[in-house]
Amino acid sequence: MSDVVMSLYIGPVAPVPVSKVVINAFISCEVSAKTRDKSGFQLVFEIDNSSPLHTVFLLSANNPIPMVRTVIAVEMFGRKSVLMDGVVTDHRVSPGSAPGVSRLTLTGEDLSRVLDYIDFSFMRYPAMPDFARINLVLAKYAFLGLIPKVIPSVLIDVPVPTVRIPSHQGTDLKYIMSLAERVGYVFYIEPTDKVGVSTAYWGPEVKVGVPQRPLNDDLDANRNVLTLSGSVDTQSAIVPMVTIQNPQTKLPITIPIPDVNPLNPPLGVLRPIPLKPGVPITGAAKYSPVQGVLIGLAKAAKSAARAVKMNGTLDVLAYGALLEARKTVTVRGAGAAFNGLHYVEAVTTTMSEGELKQEFQLSRDGLLSTFSRVPV
Repeated sequence: MSDVVMSLYIGPVAPVPVSKVVINAFISCEVSAKTRDKSGFQLVFEIDNSSPLHTVFLLSANNPIPMVRTVIAVEMFGRKSVLMDGVVTDHRVSPGSAPGVSRLTLTGEDLSRVLDYIDFSFMRYPAMPDFARINLVLAKYAFLGLIPKVIPSVLIDVPVPTVRIPSHQGTDLKYIMSLAERVGYVFYIEPTDKVGVSTAYWGPEVKVGVPQRPLNDDLDANRNVLTLSGSVDTQSAIVPMVTIQNPQTKLPITIPIPDVNPLNPPLGVLRPIPLKPGVPITGAAKYSPVQGVLIGLAKAAKSAARAVKMNGTLDVLAYGALLEARKTVTVRGAGAAFNGLHYVEAVTTTMSEGELKQEFQLSRDGLLSTFSRVPV
């Protein structure tokens, strides 16, 4: 682990490097990055019962709006990567490994937690489309180094102020998520390689781009995974259905929407046959046929079948980099059925003295690769 250096930054709003006392008390950390659920972290320290760290962390836990910001970064092979930029949500103290020592566990979530503190239902957005509202909501968090990355949706709905003024409902996070759900988008916050700077992405779930370096299973000296297993679910495939309104007859028309489109290209050849009846995509009938179909495509891509699932543990040093969630990766040496391109659903990074490993979850829509040769 001499090639791996961990950096820890903690502060009320702007994270600063921790003192040597905190570094000496460090035991382990776990960082999870997920596509579907909230990302989070857990830090474990062992400190003397008379240490001032007890007072600092426990007093911060009593704040009505806790803002103990925490940034966890790893420098490996000359590159510094930020694993997590978030806030502490829970403090726990338990007996340590020796008399007079306590184990302090800090649990937290990414910066999306800050967007869920205050109810802004009093806000109004006259004559503003959804993407403009998102930018305005995120602008108030610029002091956290949050950079909006907002992709306008096909639903450019600019309500006339004399007819309707959109109102904010709930916290910023709930409102942003509701707008994303309406047009089939996703919203998440992920750190950049610069400490204290994160991007807030609001847009379609995209499964295209340059794949990460391959995960090698049964390739002798080139193997970089410790464990790798796969499974196939042929019973959960569905056909999304969207209802649009014929502009001439005003009659509703229900049409099936394929979950394979430019936002969600096929990653497997043998896709499962849908056995369940079509699940209706609601809320599209009031839009134009083109808008309804495009929104249906985005929602279908978001809920696309994940028939093939793989789980494993990565040898980070042999891999030569950190595996990242929400991106694609190629798999080699796992057999013809599972080789090829996969989407990284979740990655959990665990670090302690002398150890760095990652557990990952991959998904794909079918068996067999869509290309005959996996790039190195």
